Amino acid sequence: MAGSVLIRRQSPGRPAECPPVTSSERWTRATADRYDAEETENSSAAVLHPTLDFLTELAGDGRALELAIGTGRVGVPLRERGVPVVGIELSEHMAAVLRRKVDESTLPVTIGDMATTVVPGGFTLVYLVYNTISNLLTQEEQVECFRNAARHLEPGGRFVIELLLPPLRSLPPGQTAVPFDVSERHLGFDTFDLVEQILVSHHFTRDGDDGRYRRGNSRHRYAWPAELDLMARIAGLERERRVADWDGTPFTQDSTKHISVWRKPT
Repeated sequence: MAGSVLIRRQSPGRPAECPPVTSSERWTRATADRYDAEETENSSAAVLHPTLDFLTELAGDGRALELAIGTGRVGVPLRERGVPVVGIELSEHMAAVLRRKVDESTLPVTIGDMATTVVPGGFTLVYLVYNTISNLLTQEEQVECFRNAARHLEPGGRFVIELLLPPLRSLPPGQTAVPFDVSERHLGFDTFDLVEQILVSHHFTRDGDDGRYRRGNSRHRYAWPAELDLMARIAGLERERRVADWDGTPFTQDSTKHISVWRKPT
């Protein structure tokens, strides 16, 4: 456990042609403090072990860079497996939660956006999990994210993205909302702007046992696999693999998400 909060900030190495990305919504302190408690299922061994196996194999003997590392749900256990991990994170509050788990010398974190922030050294793996590229709300920013990943990769290195596919087939004509969780403690549904490729996730979460609910929402830009492949080509990356989950299930037209791997040519 770390005894102090030490967080790196953006170094002067940011390319002049890349302006800071500001469309991503920043996590508040309250959201960051309860994030791990609300993500216990995604932090379980059943979810994490296939993820870590996948990423460890791709990292090989090199270093890994996690874009939008958050509280370290993936980065911390990946480091415990022996993979040197470096993080970039927009929210100081999320990074402060990570810093309670591991110190700066073990897992360095730089505060900055995932599309333009530059950290020293080369990496055999850059990865972006749990739909986080959708936090960039324009196509231009998402393209810059691919370019930033390519900028950090050594020749032969891989860029990995985990991203849900928007459930547009569930939308009957005229409907713009799709529920994704209806349970005793949580109601969640997405609303869609089909023109701008923007979805808003709405959450009503039971707060305690007195019947009160906490309301929250977040905006995302969804992108189709073919669009991501074009972004990768713009960044000089080649698609190597696409599967439906971390276990390597084949990707089909019925898949609800994908894990995509692009490679930087040698």
